Amino acid sequence: MTRSELTDRLAMANPSLARRDVERLVTLLFATMADQLVAGGRIELRRFGAFLTKARRARIGRNPRTGEEVTVAAKRVPSFRPAAGLIKRLNGKVHSD
Repeated sequence: MTRSELTDRLAMANPSLARRDVERLVTLLFATMADQLVAGGRIELRRFGAFLTKARRARIGRNPRTGEEVTVAAKRVPSFRPAAGLIKRLNGKVHSD
C-alpha cells in the first residue's frame, strides 16, 4: 500500500473529512513518527507492532567488485518488531476485529 492509497482508503472510510484534511493527517502522522525515531524513541502500536532504532557498530567491509577493504561507519537503522497478534493474523489464526 502506498501513501496515496492509504489516504484514499481513509478518505473513503471518513466521508465527512475532506481529502486534503486526510492528506494532512497522514503527513502529520508520518512526520511525528519519524521525529520520534530520530530522537531515539520508540513507537508502539498495540496489536500491530513497534518501530524502534537499532545501533550498528562501525566495521570493516569489503567492496564486492574489487575485494578492497572499506570502513563502514557506525549508524542507526530503523527496525520493526511485529506484535504477536499481527503474526497470528498473518498466519490465519485470528480473525480481524
